[in-house]
Amino acid sequence: MIRILTERIKVNSAENCGITNITGLVSDKISKLGFISGNVTIFMGGSTGGVTTIEYEPGLLQDLPELLERLIPSDIAYQHDKTWGDGNGFSHLRSALIGPSLTVPFDERKLLLGTWQQIIAVNFDNRPRTREIILQIIGEDNG
Repeated sequence: MIRILTERIKVNSAENCGITNITGLVSDKISKLGFISGNVTIFMGGSTGGVTTIEYEPGLLQDLPELLERLIPSDIAYQHDKTWGDGNGFSHLRSALIGPSLTVPFDERKLLLGTWQQIIAVNFDNRPRTREIILQIIGEDNG
């Protein structure tokens, strides 16, 4: 039987590109809810966070924030900062670049990720945040 289910997970994230590996959390939800095959969309609400994949290893955990700092520096003036005075214009732009969602297929209760590929949630804001991540799972269950 095909069904659609929406679930939520929460993660605490450090400021300025705090990266959290959420692969296990997503995988656990799929398994515990009885899904066998389908797709899961991982969506982070908010305009200063993002979801993507990466090889979750120390070098890339340093490289990604450094790349984003070169592309969208945190120490220059943005129109958003002039409007709101919150100093996080760079956070919104980084979020727009990476994007708020990702869809991953799964089969036999396993995410179909590459060998070194993990799902990450990233907090681009200039302060720590607790992020709610919405999982919408569409697939076949064991019923």
